[in-house]
Amino acid sequence: MPVTENVIREYLASCGQTWEETAPGTFTVDLPGEAKLKTTCHLAVKAQGLAVSAFVARRPDENHERVHRWLLERNAKLRGVAFTVDQSGDIYLVGRLPLVAVTEQELDRLLGTVLDTADSSFNTILELGFAASIRREWAWRLERGESTRNLAAFEHLRPDVG
Repeated sequence: MPVTENVIREYLASCGQTWEETAPGTFTVDLPGEAKLKTTCHLAVKAQGLAVSAFVARRPDENHERVHRWLLERNAKLRGVAFTVDQSGDIYLVGRLPLVAVTEQELDRLLGTVLDTADSSFNTILELGFAASIRREWAWRLERGESTRNLAAFEHLRPDVG
């Protein structure tokens, strides 16, 4: 396992992202995105392989079945990672690599997939699972003259002002 851990350390040191080794063989790296501004990814070297996990979104407030169906349909298109939910219903991306497959190139591919998947899925998950909250946020900000810049992706959920 130390060889695998060294490969991960070397890759993370060269990738330019914020990272730390929280325990021997356990790493956390922050991946910057656009829709989801930051995805924190956990890497854990275990006897059976490298486990990767990243929080994507909290438990949806509404439309659980529709959100879960969308996640399962999206899983069919993914390579190396899959969506899952924890006991609280929060949404994560998870994956595993055999230790022999842990190379800098494969780490780059894996973390790129995590980032791309989390970032490209984030607004859809929010819209499906939090539309009522987004509409309330729009109304609250418009009533108070607050910035709506970070709601721009949800302009179609903006309440009619009139």
